[in-house]
Amino acid sequence: MSDLHGFYGWTDTLKGVYYGHGCIQTALPKLLSTIGGTKALIVTGKTLYNKTDVVKIVESILRSNNAYGATFFDIGEHAPIAGVRAGAAAFRENACDIIVSVGGGSPIDAAKAILHSVQQERGGPMPLQIAVPTTLSAAEYTVAAGVTNEEGNKVGVMSPELAPAGVILDAELTLATPERLWLSTGLRALDHAVENLYRPIVPLPMKALCYSAIADLFEYLPRSKANPASVEFRQKLQLASWMSLWPMKLEKYSALGLSHALGHKLGATYGISHGITSCLTLAPVVALKADTASEEDKQSLAKALFYIQEPSTGDVRKDVLTLASRINNLVDSLGLTSNLEAFKVPKENLSSIATQAVGSQEDPLVPKVVSLLEDIYLPGYSVSL
Repeated sequence: MSDLHGFYGWTDTLKGVYYGHGCIQTALPKLLSTIGGTKALIVTGKTLYNKTDVVKIVESILRSNNAYGATFFDIGEHAPIAGVRAGAAAFRENACDIIVSVGGGSPIDAAKAILHSVQQERGGPMPLQIAVPTTLSAAEYTVAAGVTNEEGNKVGVMSPELAPAGVILDAELTLATPERLWLSTGLRALDHAVENLYRPIVPLPMKALCYSAIADLFEYLPRSKANPASVEFRQKLQLASWMSLWPMKLEKYSALGLSHALGHKLGATYGISHGITSCLTLAPVVALKADTASEEDKQSLAKALFYIQEPSTGDVRKDVLTLASRINNLVDSLGLTSNLEAFKVPKENLSSIATQAVGSQEDPLVPKVVSLLEDIYLPGYSVSL
């Protein structure tokens, strides 16, 4: 199917996205009124709860609107299932009818899983969520929730009803986000935008948004690192994150791409945050695409050079490699370079990781992915042009 044929639709769940620094004060009451929540459970993480005033701000607004139920802050990275179960118990015990998630992808995904659990138990319509993200992971725009089971494997639930009913992008609430988390989730957003360029069945208008996201992420991630107090740069990055994973309804499910597949296999199992997995895998995956992607997908990737103000080489393969090199350089410039050895990923597991990410041991791509993982196992990986 060419880019000039497609389909776009979305769930009826999403009632509104509010954005602008300081907007939490007016946006949260508006969404509560629109959605109809009367008693909210805040779902967040320990660090955000104990070491910042972000959750206290949300609690205060909910109390002022007679909508505060309780705060549950035992959500760890990659949303362990034990935290999800405890959160569902807190939702029931405090007679809540809505969740306000505050934080990154883990609390937002955990909130989806909590609501799914409650709905499965009670029946009837799915309770709703208002997401207040403080990172750039973009979990608030998806209908899926990934949680980590007792064996350390990432499992998920998916339903159009799981999409948050409201999203609040207030850059002021991100000022307390640790630099490494903020910047690495920006690379996660870049991973979304780049992999959507070759994701099956993505409509052309969304690809245009992805190119805009790529342009803004390349420009404003370095500027945010240089000036971390700038809410203007942070707000632009939040909008870029939104554009990187714009909510859409596909006619059939379509996974993002190899970089994400590798990230899912590496993340929970080896304790690597998804922002960092994108720092590890995106550039080498794009370099691999220079030799393995369809001509149409190579053209889509090569076109990204225009948006990052990089001249074309005149050769589509070299252009894709140039994009991979620029991504590699961006990771370096943000101080996010790492390797698999640093996270104690056993080298003997690389073949299994590659096979799981690709989906079939017989796929001829598997040896190439094993080679890719070997390249990023030790320090010093760079894209060869």
